[in-house]
Amino acid sequence: MPVTLEEIAKAAGVSRGTVDRALHDRGRIRPEVAAEIKKLALEMGYQPSRAGKALAMSGKKIKIGVILQYMETPFMMQTLKGVQEGKQEVESLGGIVQICEIEKVRPDKVIKLMEDMRRQRFQGIALTPSENPELKKVISKYCKEYGIPIVMMNADLEDTGRLCFVGQDNYQSGRTAAGLMREITGGKGQVGVITGEVSNPGLKARRNGFTEELQKCYPHIQVAAVCYSHDEEEEAARATEQLLVQYPQLTGIYVTGHGVSGVCRVLKKAGKDGKIRMIANDFLEENKKWLKEGTINFLIGQDARTQGYEPVMILFRLLFDQIKPEKELLHTEIAIKTRYNI
Repeated sequence: MPVTLEEIAKAAGVSRGTVDRALHDRGRIRPEVAAEIKKLALEMGYQPSRAGKALAMSGKKIKIGVILQYMETPFMMQTLKGVQEGKQEVESLGGIVQICEIEKVRPDKVIKLMEDMRRQRFQGIALTPSENPELKKVISKYCKEYGIPIVMMNADLEDTGRLCFVGQDNYQSGRTAAGLMREITGGKGQVGVITGEVSNPGLKARRNGFTEELQKCYPHIQVAAVCYSHDEEEEAARATEQLLVQYPQLTGIYVTGHGVSGVCRVLKKAGKDGKIRMIANDFLEENKKWLKEGTINFLIGQDARTQGYEPVMILFRLLFDQIKPEKELLHTEIAIKTRYNI
């Protein structure tokens, strides 16, 4: 079996993109690192792939579109870096990847961009979806009528005919948060849920997993309220202030997505940090700071890089080599961090 870039990357302790840049002399990389990677590749018997040359010689122009919503959130900015890594790899082989960024939730804009891509003969699209009946119809039409494969990333719409989903099992992540909440509250008390956009299917799945697991397994923990921050820090802060007023005996808060810093600031100002138990998502630098200080008890991570990189490469492998994804659901790890292992 030929040696792959992934194997070299693992042996060198670097990313696949770093190996690709080193072996093809492009991008910013320290000369000593590039030299070490090239030496390791030679020792492992690496043979450069002929895929790029074959693609150029065949005249086969592969065009992949990527549409990202919720781009005001730090997590999606991390996901974008994975997309850009995939774009660089595909374009090094002669393909084209077009990235379109949308702030907030704009299903109308997603539909317009999809139509623009179809007219420009893009053969595959990766996107972050939202709960919208018209968007679901359009996605189904692209998959079933136009024959344009769609890969969902970060959140999933299962009944659309999409090719596959890359991201965390969000429902299971919510159940995980419920189990953790039981551990840090002693299995009783009132908890609040602060979530983002109503139409974000990933956050909806987390919320449902959390509340349903509590009802089923930990009935002495009551969900006092579910508040929507619309992915705004200040909205999350206001929601926290209201929770503290309305539920003075509150014992825990679960934040399903963006808005963590707003919640933490209010708890700290009220002298409740460390007293009201808190679980949040994503290993962002700001979130890790609050975890280290003890305001957050647990952080649940979901691998932003993979969620951005893999959809691009899945579509490329399908369009170039006719290699279909091994599974319909490509779930990233549900990772748990405390102040002791961050």
